Amino acid sequence: MSGSGAGVWVFRNGVMQLEQPAAASRKALVYVPTNEVVRSVEALERRLGTLGWERYYENRSIVQLHKRDGGADLITIPRDFASLRSTHMYDVVVKNRDHFKVVDA
Repeated sequence: MSGSGAGVWVFRNGVMQLEQPAAASRKALVYVPTNEVVRSVEALERRLGTLGWERYYENRSIVQLHKRDGGADLITIPRDFASLRSTHMYDVVVKNRDHFKVVDA
């Protein structure tokens, strides 16, 4: 028996089978005051701008934002919004409590 990829080998009725994990659910970042799903880097930057964040650094693959008031926090997001992962979303949420949340899409 050989199997490739992720999974867990289990015995069922005397037979060993490879079970694949359930597909990860897609997440969405929501701007709480308007209940709007954020769908682009530009939209996220606009919302963060109203909360005191501004662009700090950028290159071809990432955008970094920092607080105008000189705080030490940075938010790093991929320039390609399709590459935004839940870890990026939760970073935005943690640094902007009461303004953003992550939901199942």
